[in-house]
Amino acid sequence: ISGVAVGGLPDGIVDTDMLAADAVTDAKINLTGEIKAWVNWNGIGTVAIRGSGNVSSITDHGTGNYSVNMTTALSDTNYCISGTTAYATGVTESTFATVNGDSLLTTSSFNIKARDDAGTLRDVSHFFVAVIR
Repeated sequence: ISGVAVGGLPDGIVDTDMLAADAVTDAKINLTGEIKAWVNWNGIGTVAIRGSGNVSSITDHGTGNYSVNMTTALSDTNYCISGTTAYATGVTESTFATVNGDSLLTTSSFNIKARDDAGTLRDVSHFFVAVIR
């Protein structure tokens, strides 16, 4: 291969027009069958986002009860939420994610909870969520 600089593309190959064309737009965020948002957070003590895409914040409503707030709203509420949890090291109980059925999804946020096998709300060390539409 010739013409490729060490560590990447030659200067001038990617310009600002190309970067702008790849920017998040309403048209791109509203494509179907795509992951529209994702987040990985620590739910013990003060909620702390470890990494995310299209998530502006997590609201802590108390033990095991959170709202995920999206940066760019979706076009409607016909999306799928996939979530999983992990307890802190050394804890033997399993936990799982549940979407709050007594409140409506909005285009910009949703409520999700972490429960143990008995159905009790639990704070978890790792909460992983993806939104697909």
